Amino acid sequence: MAIAVWMLYAADRLLDTEDLEPRHHFHHAHRSAFIAGIVLASIILAFLLPHIPSESIHLYLILGGLVFGYFVVIHAMHSAHRLPKELAVGVCFAAAVFIPTVARRPDLRLALIPSALLFAMLCSLNCLFIYAWEHAEAPSNQPPHWTTSFALCHLTLIAVINTAASLALAILDYRSPRPIPAAIALSPALLISLHVRRKSHSVLTLRASADLVLLTPLIFLPLV
Repeated sequence: MAIAVWMLYAADRLLDTEDLEPRHHFHHAHRSAFIAGIVLASIILAFLLPHIPSESIHLYLILGGLVFGYFVVIHAMHSAHRLPKELAVGVCFAAAVFIPTVARRPDLRLALIPSALLFAMLCSLNCLFIYAWEHAEAPSNQPPHWTTSFALCHLTLIAVINTAASLALAILDYRSPRPIPAAIALSPALLISLHVRRKSHSVLTLRASADLVLLTPLIFLPLV
């Protein structure tokens, strides 16, 4: 999954041609190296695929088809601003993370739905906070999707709701594996902390830190 996500991320950066950020310029400056890396990753992925359970493969194919269609729409038709990009990223990434477990343990599907939804919300928040920081001084040439605009106006509130709901799930819902919502609760709290201190750091530092705070599951790994 890590290899596939990296390939998607690198390809997305290389295909972007509008509202370029430093990360886009870096990818374009090293285009040949990234293309070679994507080809190598594809070969590695081809060797790994036969070892993935067929139940997971079926779900990944459905998700992959949706992601491919989304890529075509935003890059071939240059209409990214008309789609809820942050929402789509959150839902697709959360689905990819939970697919191996729900495919292997169908009995956990209902119990994991709340955690999956909260994690999708967290992934979208990650994108939204980064968008807010990057466009604070340099607004985008294209207006964002209305869902993005609404979320940006209530960013801290949504993050607080995500934190509170995740904490409540970790404490009150005995069916849910508690380390999962506990880890989810910590990440939006750290995003809020970064947002409060955003004027003290560069945008590049904030962006890297926003991804770093998603590593909170490592804290709870010894408890699993």
